[in-house]
Amino acid sequence: MRVEDYYPKGKRWWVRLHEKGGKRHEMPAHHNLEAYLDAYIKAAGVGDDGKAPLFRSAAGRTDRLTDKPMNRVDAWRMVQRRAADLGTRVRIGCHTFRATGITAYLEAGGTLENAQAMAAHESPRTTKLIFNTCDPDTGGKSLILLDRGVDFAKM
Repeated sequence: MRVEDYYPKGKRWWVRLHEKGGKRHEMPAHHNLEAYLDAYIKAAGVGDDGKAPLFRSAAGRTDRLTDKPMNRVDAWRMVQRRAADLGTRVRIGCHTFRATGITAYLEAGGTLENAQAMAAHESPRTTKLIFNTCDPDTGGKSLILLDRGVDFAKM
């Protein structure tokens, strides 16, 4: 993601996600995401450079960010460290966040059709499958993160 992939549209802020196969997926940002991204952009000092990477790698073990984008392996390792700090034994990755978001949306009364659009799934069956596997009655693991009150901004 680049800084310009978080942008205002009307009264809302939106995110542009770059998906597999060069697809782009644009959607409104949740108000919590807006707050987290606004705080991050301000703290990182990256707001004026639209073409620059939004999420940047750290310069070693310093408190400084480089101009280089964070790679997917470093992002995954960061999530694993934060999960370990929380004491969770559940494997967490990109699909965990995706499934947790879909589940939270549907449990709050959202429609399957809108969840499908947000997840950019071709079929509602895929979205329903994710929701069903996250059901705590069937041993779903994604909801454990919601139940523990995990602050994803600190991950």
